[in-house]
Amino acid sequence: MEMNNKYVDILPEVENALIENIPIVALESTIISHGMPYPKNLEVSRRCEEIVRTYGAVPAVTAIVDGRIKVGVTSEELERLAKSKDVLKVSRRDIPTALANGSDGATTVAAAIMIADMVGIRVFATGGIGGVHRNVEDTWDISADLQELERANVCVVCAGVKSILDIGKTLEYLETIGVQVMAYQTQEFPAFYSVESGYQANYMATSADDVARIFKIKMDMGIDGGILVGNPVQREYAMEKAIVDSAIEQAISEANVKGVTGREITPYLLSRILSLTDGQSLNSNTQLVWNNCKVAAQIAVSLTGITQEKEIRQYLARMPKP
Repeated sequence: MEMNNKYVDILPEVENALIENIPIVALESTIISHGMPYPKNLEVSRRCEEIVRTYGAVPAVTAIVDGRIKVGVTSEELERLAKSKDVLKVSRRDIPTALANGSDGATTVAAAIMIADMVGIRVFATGGIGGVHRNVEDTWDISADLQELERANVCVVCAGVKSILDIGKTLEYLETIGVQVMAYQTQEFPAFYSVESGYQANYMATSADDVARIFKIKMDMGIDGGILVGNPVQREYAMEKAIVDSAIEQAISEANVKGVTGREITPYLLSRILSLTDGQSLNSNTQLVWNNCKVAAQIAVSLTGITQEKEIRQYLARMPKP
């Protein structure tokens, strides 16, 4: 997929990394503008970038600023996204409108991995992805994140689907559309705030090298679409499943009474869960995001190493024999 450069600005550090084949990790910006309150959102985002760099990769926050797609943002732009109350939540469908209107926009997972794929970034880190909502048979509410995973050639590292969703139906949907789902160093697919979900992943990735090797083979074979790596929150920061489930059920019940639906339902539920767990969910969310940035950077480094080794072997094979 190619992007018309008249709509996109690539931060010089990111552009150089693309040219020089330096590992890159793409990041979304909804967590900045809609996921956490200021100044916690700014602190978490800057720490994400720092962690990616610590583990050998270049961070590339995706966003829309003044109607321009940004692949990598400046410190000033990051702070603007964190402070402003007028930042749109932008999924794939919303990008042309945001550009036409000169808006500021925070990219969802779907928009972020679409942009990453367009410019050639192959690894993306987030907290949790969207998925199939509970009571989907009544609402038909299925996140665009899943369709984008089917299209984009990006390795997505997350702590599972958001706990407010139907994990089982989401995994079934991903299987139907042919997305490889793996759990990182565990047999069980994680449940965002909690380590256990009750659902087995169809593959356990043992290391970053393992993930990178599988993703590289998929790319070499021309099999389009991403892979999803479920990286569980560290146990010391995980929440008890019973506590999470209770908070979710109460938040959903309240949302139904208030008639909260559509794109407002996820931020409403996450806000209520934060309140019902006395802030514990925010701490878990913060820690799992940082952990995902670490693993994503390790995968990006490994993937770059595999690519460079192949190029070296091909070069040596073309050299005249003595």
